[in-house]
Amino acid sequence: MRAGALLLLRVTLGGLLIWWGLDKLVQVEHGVAVAEQFYWGVGTGQLWLRVAGVLEMLLGALVVVGLGRRWAYPALVVLTGVTLLGVWRSVLDPWGWVLADTNVLFYPSVIVWAASVVLWTFRDDDRLTFDRRPAA
Repeated sequence: MRAGALLLLRVTLGGLLIWWGLDKLVQVEHGVAVAEQFYWGVGTGQLWLRVAGVLEMLLGALVVVGLGRRWAYPALVVLTGVTLLGVWRSVLDPWGWVLADTNVLFYPSVIVWAASVVLWTFRDDDRLTFDRRPAA
């Protein structure tokens, strides 16, 4: 059951990265708006967003199939952690009772980050992968 649960985490978390990356390629203007609003304007160049989108999709694909887990999982934790930092107000105050510019729909960012940590923590138990060897 554990291997199946880790597979589910891998497919959904990696899939999320693929969608995020695809969004940067297909809707560049959306990526610019996101960077401006949540990441202090860092990474708003169209070329940068396209490169980041491709890299994000590649990382997502590696996570989905379980290749390069030793570095892919920590990269996943960092990437989802950066996303979490970008929406921290919405995690601390989802309804905007105290903090401005929050949105309850961003609260799951902390869940996504936590799931990434779980996947990394139990990487040696993650047996349904293409590399099928312990990630230690």
